[in-house]
Amino acid sequence: MAKRFYLDASALAKRYVVEQGTFVMNHLFRRVTRDDMMCLTLGILEVISIFVRKKNASVVPHTAFNQAMMDFRSEVIDAANFTKISATDSLVNAAAALVEKHSLNATDAVILRSVLDLVIVLRATGDDLVLVTSDQRLLRAAQVEGVLTFNPETQTEGDLDALLSL
Repeated sequence: MAKRFYLDASALAKRYVVEQGTFVMNHLFRRVTRDDMMCLTLGILEVISIFVRKKNASVVPHTAFNQAMMDFRSEVIDAANFTKISATDSLVNAAAALVEKHSLNATDAVILRSVLDLVIVLRATGDDLVLVTSDQRLLRAAQVEGVLTFNPETQTEGDLDALLSL
């Protein structure tokens, strides 16, 4: 059984800006091929906005900001083998019910809806999907919906290795 990994902005940003969970995200990028990673296209803008907020708050120096942007562009934005999920009108419309059901914000509802759709397809072929996020509300909602989750802020490299061996 192969595992694919859906990364939200809260997790993905940790790869490029040092904070709690960065070492675990670096481990994920060493252990999992880009072919098995994905994110919502709107999440790309969220990651960039995280970088900008940290730069504007002087948490990240300008040179580190530039490096983060360059690395993010190379590994995700321009990487043909890193899947980007489009927030189509039909996906957005289907996500609306999840806002109320789980008290999610709009982007998290779209992420969860796309994850749920992908889980159905992958499990039918014997594979599975892991949602990687440090957003507590999104984690709880995904778990209620029966989705495998991984939180790089609270779980370890060993936890990731164990998940990969399931």
